[in-house]
Amino acid sequence: MAKIPPGVGPKFPQVVVLVGATGDLSRRKLLPGLFHLANVGFIPKCRIIGVSLDEMSADDFKVFVRKALDELATRKIKESDWERFAACLDYLPIGAGPAALKTAVEKAEESLGEENRRLHYLSVPPNAALSAVKMLGEAGLVERSRVVMEKPFGTDLASAVELNAKVHEVFAEDQVFRIDHFLGKEPAQNILAFRFANGLFEPIWNRNFIDHVQIDVPETIGLGSRANFYEQTGAYRDMVVTHLFQILAFMAMEPPASLDPKSIGEEKNKVFRSMQPIKPSDVVRGQFIGYRDLPGVEPESDTETFIALKCSIDNWRWAGVPFYLRTGKCLAEGQRIISIAFREPPKSMFPADSGVGAQGPDHLTFDLADASKMSLSFYGKRPGPGMKLDKLSLQFAMDDTGMVGEVLEAYERLILDAMRGDRTLFTTAEGIERLWEVSTPLLESPPPVRIYSPATWGPNAIHQLVAPHAWRLPFERSWRDPSQEVP
Repeated sequence: MAKIPPGVGPKFPQVVVLVGATGDLSRRKLLPGLFHLANVGFIPKCRIIGVSLDEMSADDFKVFVRKALDELATRKIKESDWERFAACLDYLPIGAGPAALKTAVEKAEESLGEENRRLHYLSVPPNAALSAVKMLGEAGLVERSRVVMEKPFGTDLASAVELNAKVHEVFAEDQVFRIDHFLGKEPAQNILAFRFANGLFEPIWNRNFIDHVQIDVPETIGLGSRANFYEQTGAYRDMVVTHLFQILAFMAMEPPASLDPKSIGEEKNKVFRSMQPIKPSDVVRGQFIGYRDLPGVEPESDTETFIALKCSIDNWRWAGVPFYLRTGKCLAEGQRIISIAFREPPKSMFPADSGVGAQGPDHLTFDLADASKMSLSFYGKRPGPGMKLDKLSLQFAMDDTGMVGEVLEAYERLILDAMRGDRTLFTTAEGIERLWEVSTPLLESPPPVRIYSPATWGPNAIHQLVAPHAWRLPFERSWRDPSQEVP
């Protein structure tokens, strides 16, 4: 990675209290992310205290961390880098209590030898978050601190309001960072650059030129050991409220006064205020065959592993434009796209057999995967005699820049932003509560789940939901792969 520009990292050394340190998220993302941030110099001075239910020593925890890095880190690990990082690690069983945690944090702060800040990362389920917050309060670790909370933040409007109120008894709102790793992805932030830095697209980013929008996040993976957790949440709570609606806000928001967190947060909240309540009749819920056989799942479970819905934003820019959202487990492909379908010309002078309109409207597509791609499709003339038209596309990939190595993974970026106090990519209490409010009709009267086979695109009813349009996935053509191109 290139030399780090000034001002990118936090101003002060950091003491990280990682609650849920031995959990799956910590193993896969948080510990490798902290290692990378510390290794490349984003966090010049750092101490990490792991906290979890497991009874183990600090040395045992270091063995656990090293194994996680060896198995799951995406970058090469040098032994000298590991030894330096291991010296920053400590561990405390949660059963040791608040007093022991306070002592461990004070010891870490003394070892840093200068003014520092605290980052409490709560990598725990929603039902354990409040007890963790209470423990931090009882330990007197609120001052000079920020707390990162994982999704889902509540399970409905009442629980979200209660959770916010309980958290605010200990931490002020400006100390709370509700994380959504989708917003930490490079392509999600590129939506803001694409929209507001280019005079070509902003004038047409409205109901006069855009016919409909799709946010489509199918996953091929199943649930594995997470079935018990998923049984309590389902696809809507797990993915739509926490991820897809946040991406929708980036796509639909008005231009902010500036790129500061307050301005962006306010424009996102305006989108949420303008969203119409989700109608159960505009929702298709599905469950893959075999889900009820998984450990921890009820034999007659009504939990959805798939959901597709239509929602609308009732404001001047988007009135009458449907937004279609789809996500689920055990589907045919793993993709993460936003696809914007433009209105077709009001009249065509081309002959009936020219092919115009035969392959649907023009699309602007953002690939939200880490590879970060964009595509603009349009009709063009086929070479040769006559007037035959084909669908063509312009494509861009992050690989084209030669800077793919500069990209931080989503959790790395968000951890760094939380340390810096930058709330741009985090959600607010108001926003979360509003999203649960618009979700209330669906949560109170969910349509029945429809069974679908694994490795498909979900229940057949999704086609009636999106009609007269069609789902953008599966693509009619594959993405260009820059790595396979001959110079």
